[in-house]
Amino acid sequence: MSFISVTDAQRAEMLRTCGASSIDDLFTDIPHTLAPSASARDFFNTEGLSELETLTECERLASANDTNLISFLGGGFYDHFIPAAVDAIASRSEFYTAYTPYQPELSQGTLQAIYEYQSQICRLTGMEISNASLYDGGTAIFEACKMALAATDRRVIVIDTGVNPIYGKMLKSHTVNLGIDIVEIHTMYDGTLDRETINSSIDGKTAAVVLQNPNFFGIIDDHSDIVDKCKSVGAIAVQSVNPLALALIKSPGEQGFDIAVGEGQPLGIPLSFGGPYLGFIGAKKALARKMPGRIVAKTTDANGRGGFVLSLQAREQHIRREKATSNICSNEALCALRAHVYLSLIGKQGLVDVATLCRNKAAYLRERIKESIPSITTYDNVPIFNEFVIDLPISADTCVEYMLRKGFAAGIPIGQYYNYSVADKALLVAVTEKRTRGEIDAFVDALREVVG
Repeated sequence: MSFISVTDAQRAEMLRTCGASSIDDLFTDIPHTLAPSASARDFFNTEGLSELETLTECERLASANDTNLISFLGGGFYDHFIPAAVDAIASRSEFYTAYTPYQPELSQGTLQAIYEYQSQICRLTGMEISNASLYDGGTAIFEACKMALAATDRRVIVIDTGVNPIYGKMLKSHTVNLGIDIVEIHTMYDGTLDRETINSSIDGKTAAVVLQNPNFFGIIDDHSDIVDKCKSVGAIAVQSVNPLALALIKSPGEQGFDIAVGEGQPLGIPLSFGGPYLGFIGAKKALARKMPGRIVAKTTDANGRGGFVLSLQAREQHIRREKATSNICSNEALCALRAHVYLSLIGKQGLVDVATLCRNKAAYLRERIKESIPSITTYDNVPIFNEFVIDLPISADTCVEYMLRKGFAAGIPIGQYYNYSVADKALLVAVTEKRTRGEIDAFVDALREVVG
């Protein structure tokens, strides 16, 4: 296809439409400190560099990042160990460069990998069906709510604020123009679910109830009683979960949930400054026709040979636009492949072992803080998986700043997302299987110095 350039007249017309007098005006929001000069043309048309010069400059810029911090960050995204084989397999060219598998006869490898990934998600969550994956844990919650709206023909969503606040904000953003009433039920002072209020908020107008386990405060719960209330009024029960925690706790299916969603980053996907990540979704079979994206199924050809096909494709480019379930439901195929490879490599017992290490090390850290730093409240009366909240005698922001100087990414200040009375002194701390006893003990020693 030949290249057809944009004419000066066309550029001028586009600038008029944008309300700009020149191309430089389009880049006025870029701070002058980030550009070599005030001119946008100078910013983009710097003198060319050789390969060696470019590599040296990139290494110089990368060296500004402190990559030696010991991470105790959580809130839905965790510093887990990733076996080298995950990278080796996922980077094979037949996977790494594969396009959407529209032609099954040419895409059997990719389709089989997705099919097995779907099977793994179903086994983890206790659900009957799963799709080929979604963008991330936040959009997965929106997709689940969209399924509930379509299945019930109702317009009210009840959500506990113990659900990751980032996901809650994403849900509000995606539904702002849909005429949906979102009812937020605030957690108790210790981060536990306000059962009385949430049960009284579920009625015949409720389309979906959204909960999280473990919740953002790291607390494990059994929501079976709330699911029973949902069923009594015909509402769809949705649970967001940490996939690693499912190796130890009751699955959404065991609790009776209709839809299970979550962030798949803990399953062999690096943090990478925030993505790309993986959203997963599983549901009861009755909701299959409401599920977004694509579902891979196993079948046989005319000669009786086994094979894989895209059986359901509820996206706007596959069916009439008004029938599409969503327009933000592209699957993260390479990330889903990484999750599939990770789960296959560590196996059923390996998953239990990793989850047990996370739980035990988090419990060890909480006990060490309780014993060593009396001025910190640990809320050790609530069950946790791999993260928990502590109340500090100083500002959580100040604590994080000083802990960074000591080589630790200490956690997430709760006050960034919640405004209850002591939120500015609350810190969410997470532990994974990567943290050694020595690192945990050093963290406690540094924390004692900082809060003292």
